[in-house]
Amino acid sequence: MKRIAIGCDHRGFALKEKIMPFLQDVGHSYQDFGCYNTTPVDYPDIAQKVGEAVVSGNFDQGILICHTGIGMSIAANKIKGVRAALCHNTFAVQRARAHNDANVLCIRGENIDTKLALEIVKTFLATDFEGGRHLQRVNKIKALEMGND
Repeated sequence: MKRIAIGCDHRGFALKEKIMPFLQDVGHSYQDFGCYNTTPVDYPDIAQKVGEAVVSGNFDQGILICHTGIGMSIAANKIKGVRAALCHNTFAVQRARAHNDANVLCIRGENIDTKLALEIVKTFLATDFEGGRHLQRVNKIKALEMGND
């Protein structure tokens, strides 16, 4: 069982409401970091909460949802230790986990089939980091963060 930090902006609220029960159905727990309705909010605030929750070690992975997924991805990747990946299909999310050790999934909240969105989430949660040659590359990403201090 994994502990998942999940959040969205107002444009991702409807999809988040479908993902949360799915997480429970497949045996994971989650904490909802907002937003809690369709009243407009600023997505960087939610991305920060979820990203910091994951980096703290209190959560295994994070999921962020906004209109396109782009804003959440940009904002989350500003948090040291977050490797957020915007994924629109299962191939991309499998590679993001296996090769890049992505710890936050960003997904678009609109114009996506719910079945596909849940398959992307399922793949994100089920795929392990391969390590090996990919570990060297992830370590280089971490080194880039250190250069920004």
